[in-house]
Amino acid sequence: MVLHRPRIYVTRRLQDVVMDELMQQADITFHPEADRPVPREDLLRGVQGVDGILSMLTERIDREVFDAAGPQLKVVANMAVGYDNIDVEEARRRGVKVTNTPDVLTETTADLTFALLMAAARRLTEAERFLREGRWQTWSPTLLAGQDVYGATLGIVGMGRIGQAVARRAQGFAMRVLYHNRSRSVQTEQALGCEYKPLDELLREADFVVVLTPLTPETRGLIGRRELSLMKPSAVLVNAARGPVVDEAALVEALQNRTIWSAGLDVYEREPIAPDHPLLALDNVVLLPHIGSASIRTRLEMARMAARSAVAGALGEEPPNRVV
Repeated sequence: MVLHRPRIYVTRRLQDVVMDELMQQADITFHPEADRPVPREDLLRGVQGVDGILSMLTERIDREVFDAAGPQLKVVANMAVGYDNIDVEEARRRGVKVTNTPDVLTETTADLTFALLMAAARRLTEAERFLREGRWQTWSPTLLAGQDVYGATLGIVGMGRIGQAVARRAQGFAMRVLYHNRSRSVQTEQALGCEYKPLDELLREADFVVVLTPLTPETRGLIGRRELSLMKPSAVLVNAARGPVVDEAALVEALQNRTIWSAGLDVYEREPIAPDHPLLALDNVVLLPHIGSASIRTRLEMARMAARSAVAGALGEEPPNRVV
């Protein structure tokens, strides 16, 4: 029998079934809106005195939040694979555990990544706008012609779980798969039939470059003006990792100048992007609102996974999926 009911603050209302499960195990306070981030002042007020925080990637969990929470805070459970929104060094210094939600969203995010690749290659969103706007008058041999995916060369930057899942999908399209990673894996190469390449070589050879690396100080701005200039004029860039891995101003310039064919983006340097962002004026980019893991089943399991970690950590137990 648990004598102590931990106190947990949830920064965004989750699915009803998950909230009910949490309330059976802990005293819960939460931001009541599911579709809007918690205002900063509400976050700082809400975390006061709690044992655990269940956070979204939209919340910056930094020294100010740790100070507001107090020394009894034991865990921050992030409902995401990435945790660049959390000051992990500050968490480590204070002895606060940090968890994430790996694995469960791998296949869902890989599905979305490959869909984004195909949409950018075949100009699908541009074609739908063309039809909806009443501009389709007749068939034409050059109308909305795009790039072939089958048999093309795919370059994956960041060959983690999601990168490997994308490589498996590429096998069905008879693609040659290149990859660049912080460390080379012969086992991955043998399992997936892919080839390791230095980044510059990958960029020169690939017809499609998919960015799936985590955001770290080393990967921030990894794909910039120089890197984009190495790509083929017919190449497509897809970013389904974190926005700041790609220099957005350089990408806009490359798309405007047709240095590369097109891009598919699910993430941005600042989210949500501003309504006057120059990307929105371009016809050779597919833009999605950070929905990589957004399937009903996956988001439910992510919430449950984060909730389990939050409860365990708040009780002083070793939480699953601990990263710090």
